[in-house]
Amino acid sequence: MTPTVQSAIARPDYQVELLFDNGEKRLFDMTSYLDCGVFAELRDRKLFETVRVSFDAVEWDNGADLCPEVLYEKSRPAEQTMIAAEEPGIYRRKND
Repeated sequence: MTPTVQSAIARPDYQVELLFDNGEKRLFDMTSYLDCGVFAELRDRKLFETVRVSFDAVEWDNGADLCPEVLYEKSRPAEQTMIAAEEPGIYRRKND
């Protein structure tokens, strides 16, 4: 049985951080969906950030949704993910 989604948070670079009912935290990359139908509207960051749990899936204010099976199978464990700095100079030394 596929775990169900307990929480969904929009992250930078069109990632959705998911918490499943089995305790797993996973990241789902939406970038490959942003050229398809109703998902193309999610390029608007404000709309993308409206992601929320609906029953056992996720949905956005424009009606786009994804089922838990796709979210789980196509996501990756969050602990295996390196998060890139949002600001390019964040890792520079002060004297550089």
